[in-house]
Amino acid sequence: MYDLIVIGGGPGGYEAAAHAGRLGKRVALVEEKRLGGVCLHEGCIPTKTWLKTAGLLAACRQGERYGIRIEGLAFDLATLQQRKRRIVATLERGVETLLKRSGVTVIRGRGRLAGRNQVRVNGAVEQARHILLATGSRPAVPAIEGIDSAQVLDPSGILELEEAPRRLAILGSDYIGLEFAGFFARTGTEVTVFDSSAELRGLADPDVGRRLQEALARQGVRFELSASVARIEAGRVCYHDRDGQAKSLEVDSVLNAVGRLPRVEDLGLEEAGVDFDARGIRTSEQGKTNVPGVWACGDVTGRMLLAHAAAREGVVAVNNMFGIRDRIRYEAVPAVIYTHPEAASVGRTEPELVRQGIEYRKAVVPMAIAGRFLIEHEGGTGMVKALVDARYGTVLGVHALGDGASEFIFGAAWMIEMEMRVADVRELVFPHPTISEALKEAVVAAGRE
Repeated sequence: MYDLIVIGGGPGGYEAAAHAGRLGKRVALVEEKRLGGVCLHEGCIPTKTWLKTAGLLAACRQGERYGIRIEGLAFDLATLQQRKRRIVATLERGVETLLKRSGVTVIRGRGRLAGRNQVRVNGAVEQARHILLATGSRPAVPAIEGIDSAQVLDPSGILELEEAPRRLAILGSDYIGLEFAGFFARTGTEVTVFDSSAELRGLADPDVGRRLQEALARQGVRFELSASVARIEAGRVCYHDRDGQAKSLEVDSVLNAVGRLPRVEDLGLEEAGVDFDARGIRTSEQGKTNVPGVWACGDVTGRMLLAHAAAREGVVAVNNMFGIRDRIRYEAVPAVIYTHPEAASVGRTEPELVRQGIEYRKAVVPMAIAGRFLIEHEGGTGMVKALVDARYGTVLGVHALGDGASEFIFGAAWMIEMEMRVADVRELVFPHPTISEALKEAVVAAGRE
């Protein structure tokens, strides 16, 4: 009998399995596809590889601002795809090595609950004291006529293109849609983003959302917000705009990026009595389900569809199942949208604080307050908003827009995790010159407001 069987080999699953193995437990990980999950093969890593190229292309076009002249600049998506596949393969081997060194047995196949402390895979039944469900998520498919046509791609499909479309419509304005919008716009594609919401989705702070929309619009991204897509025809998207007017847009491809749904199908959840619905498996902050011995982490819980959140949830679940008290503090989990400029956020937002009746102070400082930002981002835009408790000065939330935000938002997460006050942050020494100095300036300024 295993101490733990993990179903799903994405960030939540493989990190949990490796952690349990390092604790000296007998562990098996069941994965029907490739180790690393959607994040490694179809999400985080491939998209960031693409975005790095888009950033370099934009920098080359602006070279004269930095004293560099470049002639004959060209973009080659096929070469970029080769680089993406090489990086993914390298990281996949890294996951395999991690599991092997941790003593984890990898079982290839589809796993499902088969009874108390049992998992069925490849026709065989494996026994375990604990079972961790980490099956991830899948793309949501909206009820739009023509959504199943060949010209409509999901994020996985668009990442396999060898040639960029001339005109692209993107359904959805959360982080997936926005990152692809930014990439294709910077590489020369005409991009239009459709969403029924009046604002960009996935942006915790409304000020950051407005500024990001303005920045993407300057890059050529067209937005049709408060719009309703009626149907997708051959080479055309038919929709109603914010005023209810019927319109159409000629396109070469359509990206379905309306979001993701937890993979709860065919896991044996009903038979096992696990509490779940279409929004995910319900768990405690320790990762427990309502069924003893059955745990869950990552996207399948529907809590926070982020790879780093899944990894932490998996470790927390393992610790608790083996007697180590632990919990995840969701308010201290950062989120990043890797557009240009980047948007990063952690903690509470102003609307949340208002709803909760919490008195707070805030400060908004330009990212250009940091000399490093001016050096590296000629003509760039950015800001950092800090929210602190009005009475105690505790850091409650940080929301930033500007390239480099993804690299310092962890510092704000640490402040919230450790319940640091403005006085504590004031004593920290930040390296100079770094963009992270804007974070300290914002928090300290919020304490003075």
